[in-house]
Amino acid sequence: MDPVTLILILFVAALVLFATEWLPVDVTALALLSALLLAGLVTPGQAFAGFGSDTVLTLASLFILTRVLLRAGVIEWIGVSLARRARNAPAMLRGLLGTVAGISAFTSNTATTAVFLPVVAGLAKRSGLGAGRALMPLAFASILGGTVTVIGTSTNLVVSGALPTTGQAPLGFFELAWVGLPVAVVGLLYLFLVAPRLLPNREAALEDSLREYLADLTVAPGSPLADQALRDSGLGRDHGLTVVAVRRDNQTFYAPGPDFVVQAGDTLAVEGQTERILAGKSTLGVVSKSEQKLRAEPGEGSPGRDSNVRLIEAVVLPGSPLLGRTLKEGRFRERYGVSVLALHRRAQHFERLGGVRLAVGDLLLIQGTAARIDSLGDYLAVMGDLTERVRDPRRAPLALALFVGAVGLGASGTVPLAVAVVVAVALSLIFRLISPEEAYGAVEWPIIVLIACMLAFGTAFEATGAAGVLTGALSGVLEPLGPYGLLAALFLVTVALTQPMSNQAAALVMLPLAIGTAGALGYDPRPFIIGITIAASNSFITPLEPSCMLVYGPGRYTFLDFVRVGSGLTLVTFAVSLLIIPRVWPF
Repeated sequence: MDPVTLILILFVAALVLFATEWLPVDVTALALLSALLLAGLVTPGQAFAGFGSDTVLTLASLFILTRVLLRAGVIEWIGVSLARRARNAPAMLRGLLGTVAGISAFTSNTATTAVFLPVVAGLAKRSGLGAGRALMPLAFASILGGTVTVIGTSTNLVVSGALPTTGQAPLGFFELAWVGLPVAVVGLLYLFLVAPRLLPNREAALEDSLREYLADLTVAPGSPLADQALRDSGLGRDHGLTVVAVRRDNQTFYAPGPDFVVQAGDTLAVEGQTERILAGKSTLGVVSKSEQKLRAEPGEGSPGRDSNVRLIEAVVLPGSPLLGRTLKEGRFRERYGVSVLALHRRAQHFERLGGVRLAVGDLLLIQGTAARIDSLGDYLAVMGDLTERVRDPRRAPLALALFVGAVGLGASGTVPLAVAVVVAVALSLIFRLISPEEAYGAVEWPIIVLIACMLAFGTAFEATGAAGVLTGALSGVLEPLGPYGLLAALFLVTVALTQPMSNQAAALVMLPLAIGTAGALGYDPRPFIIGITIAASNSFITPLEPSCMLVYGPGRYTFLDFVRVGSGLTLVTFAVSLLIIPRVWPF
């Protein structure tokens, strides 16, 4: 079969598979690469070159550095600090959305949404603002921010990495900001002024990660809570923790009022979400008594500094010898060698963790070494590993310095961006800001495989002449539209493709077509490259984008909610892009 015909058949087949997701996108990409190799359309060197490209190394390193920032609690601290300064719900939401967009310009928008989700949901609940009004704008703001820099989304990096294979210069670090920043600003104004009228005012359907736990936390000497009245402590307002009781020596104060003054040595029985309790342990100078006792036992070391320590949720099963007993009566620490940080029981509230008699279905938040966790026995079932949610703010300055240093050196051109981020990852591992296992786990390997394989497909698409044939046909159809019409058509087609398929796949499919068509018609390809890059990130109309999927359940949204709100935002970004792109990058 003629090579051009064969590669066009493969191109159509890949489009169908990407759109239907009958196979995972990375499997489709690998199958496409295998077909190219077996048909002799690319050499092994060409096929595998993408796996060692600067783009792949940069993207993998950025995934790891984002995880380092999350583990240090940097992003979460920014959100909590902003919420502390907000005086009312609308101001809170506007400030958070602007912050999310700013952070997302330099980190993964999915990770940013995941970190801010419990913050926004909790603050919306306390302020009486329906979660439906807050969570979709959160996801959209993270997507908008990703259009500002070349590292804002993996799609931007993919396009930049693919450009040299087409004879074009890669994207500059802030090149997209000329259009991305206005798009983000106007998009945020849409979210502030228009979206609230279209969004449902529904309460959050809290997922497991947002369930309320009861924990006993002792105020350590030097804690910022010591000698503070509860109203001034910010426990509820800033940290999302409700104090249900305070134990001092042999006396218990139930439902303490806002004027109650906390003292060093007090044990606070608090209710809050998992992330809030963990953040409180890290930043408020409070400790879990169970964890403290476990650390003091010979041979146990310090779990907080051991990379082998895990944090898990476990459910109490029928037949457990712990049933009907408190943790102390059941000798839980001695039996299992782990510490219970908190307990969750549906629809019931308690005032002391140590006094709760365990029942079937109780969820325990447990911390211990991996070996101890693996030997929990037959009567405690591990429901999930929450180790990645543990924050260590003591390492935040170093984590932030490495990230800012890498981005600054790469953006300024002092060293190539790929070199800067790889060195930052190496230093993060050396200083133990992240373990090697977690670093490998932070990389989104399906995206890496997709990019590497599609770079090889782009090479074959050009080498066989298929790109010339297809763009020649397209240029004949699109020539009457003129440059503005061509830009609009390519933008809208890319937006349409991003709804059923991944953003990266849509961009890589459209890129050679846009460059070839522009060249055939005598236009500069740059404005069309920028248009496709911006359009590929505009996944607002359906909830299939990962950031949108994160808020879909908790916000209790319907598919039509995204169509209603996202269609308007898409038209706004389309209009702004069409207005600015030709002025910055002339045809």
